Amino acid sequence: MSFLGVDASLTGRRWVGPGVEVERATEVLVQQTSLPLALCQVLARRGVAADEAEAFLAPSLRDLLPDPRSLRDMEKAATRFLAAVKARQRIAVFADYDVDGGSSAALLLVWLREMGCAATLYVPDRIDEGYGPNDAAMAELAAAHDLIVCVDCGTLSHGPVAAAVGADVVILDHHLGGETLPDALAVVNPNRQDEDGALAHLCAAAVVFLMLVEAGRQLREAGTRGPDLMALLDLVGLATVADVAPLIGVNRAFVRQGLRVMARRDRLGLAALADVARMDTAPAAYHLGFLLGPRINAGGRIGQADLGARLLACDDPHEAQSLAEKLDLLNTERRDVETAVRAAALDQAEARGFDAPLVWASGAGWHPGVVGIVASRLKEASNRPSIVIGFEDGIGKGSGRSVSGIDLGAPIQRLAAEGLLIKGGGHKMAAGLTVAEDKLDAAMARLSELLAKQGAHLAGAADLKLDGMLMPAAATVELAQQVEQAGPFGAGAPAPRYAFADMQIRFAKRVGESHLKISFGDGNNTKMDAIAFGAFDGPLGPALENHGGARFHLAGRLDINTWRGRQSVQLRLEDAAPA
Repeated sequence: MSFLGVDASLTGRRWVGPGVEVERATEVLVQQTSLPLALCQVLARRGVAADEAEAFLAPSLRDLLPDPRSLRDMEKAATRFLAAVKARQRIAVFADYDVDGGSSAALLLVWLREMGCAATLYVPDRIDEGYGPNDAAMAELAAAHDLIVCVDCGTLSHGPVAAAVGADVVILDHHLGGETLPDALAVVNPNRQDEDGALAHLCAAAVVFLMLVEAGRQLREAGTRGPDLMALLDLVGLATVADVAPLIGVNRAFVRQGLRVMARRDRLGLAALADVARMDTAPAAYHLGFLLGPRINAGGRIGQADLGARLLACDDPHEAQSLAEKLDLLNTERRDVETAVRAAALDQAEARGFDAPLVWASGAGWHPGVVGIVASRLKEASNRPSIVIGFEDGIGKGSGRSVSGIDLGAPIQRLAAEGLLIKGGGHKMAAGLTVAEDKLDAAMARLSELLAKQGAHLAGAADLKLDGMLMPAAATVELAQQVEQAGPFGAGAPAPRYAFADMQIRFAKRVGESHLKISFGDGNNTKMDAIAFGAFDGPLGPALENHGGARFHLAGRLDINTWRGRQSVQLRLEDAAPA
């Protein structure tokens, strides 16, 4: 049964409240823990029992950190890395151009710098070289270095690893592995096919961090000490959120501890970036995903590929300021490019139909740096796995995003093995591909077929899951702070959503190009502010702006808004329905 009787909201979604089992579990938690009801609702939804609540609310890295040696090749990778450090060998770090790659590279560069070693950073150009190691770059690096560490890439790079003649190659990655691995000295990857999958939720920066934990253990066994690893957790937390890794297990501790480290503003690059992004409150997971992450990504998307990694590893305040300003400018340019591609892709995909197992669009000249973001927009609009491809000279570079329960990475890899793609890979929720124009239709048809076998065509518009109902007077700063104890929230751990029933909209104003700000109340002289990001990209914005006095059920997440030192609660509005 739908919540508040909403079977089709303004965005076409059915509202679903907590089930009977969750309600019962909530009651048990309230009785046995004396924790606030709103917090118990979140814990019950996450399946946290009463005797686990205390540990869940204070996730400890000491308790949750896995043994690095549980991953294959880890001991070998750390041993070779330390041998290079001890012998002062020449080390190169080959990194992907996204936030996870940049953070992974920065972890190694900062750690090495504190050990008195320098390393060469190499980040491939997205357009000229594409994702991951390539033969020419690896051969050139091998000619001038003794050890190449590939981070957030390399697991499928058989040819490029073979081209690195004369240097040892260590791969620290998390992308889905194939049946065979490259002939590297070590391939550390929780998503290798011969791993048990227990750590499949780690991003690449977390894998790099575990390698540094193992290196620290080996140093201690040899009677010496390495750099302070806890001070590096801001980089791990940033990558975990920006790479949309599920916030479960040790990932929760990485992000929780990482935010505390980031709040100290010791990392010059992140502090400078927070300033140019006008971030005036203590960092939260939201800031990592929506303010800092996109700016760090902007260099790899439409600018100079290594800017993000250089900013994160920077130890000069003037350079940090310069890089932060450059990335902020590139991010503005990226948004303009994305807007044009998104409009064309949505038109094309809608004409093709949103009810197929795969929603896709392609176009000549579409910038490869924004196709992944646009694929996310298509996925959100259709609740289907989505792919967007930009073509140049008959070759298309594309990116895909999937929905919960549908594995996109494995079918993409299968298409590459079948010869329909030039190359492709990724993980369950995101993947990249390169395809020849004359094979596009056949490749998309085959991918649709494989996704249909997983049931990708059966989902309707995504249900909006709600945790309960609130009145504006009950939505206090104290309540929002209590709920936040169950965070951080993000992928795999959505923030609780609440419905506000039968509300009167008192004020509505368009903000920027597509956002909506409203004030609403329940008729009892209590009112509350709300912000709906991207509301005018769909029907939500126009309907609420032109409300004509009608009353609405509103749904969204609680935010704490800080203005001139004062805190207030606002609703991050996600959906609405006529009351």
